[in-house]
Amino acid sequence: MSAEQASLDLSRRLEALETRIAYQEHWLDTLDEAVATQETRLATLERINQLMQEKLRDQQRALSDNDMAAPRPEDELPPHY
Repeated sequence: MSAEQASLDLSRRLEALETRIAYQEHWLDTLDEAVATQETRLATLERINQLMQEKLRDQQRALSDNDMAAPRPEDELPPHY
């Protein structure tokens, strides 16, 4: 193999490596953006979940309080007593 051929081969290999690195950098940037977007969405969904749980607890508490305040049929005396 001549020195010129070796230099040309080395140049092609270097170019191939640079291309692969550029491609990988692009995908890393894309994945980084996707992870950041997912993190934002996850935080939003966690907050919505927390609010929904609070509302559900409030509704259950209100139903429980309402059940305690309203007389139950078995607590009422029949009209003939």
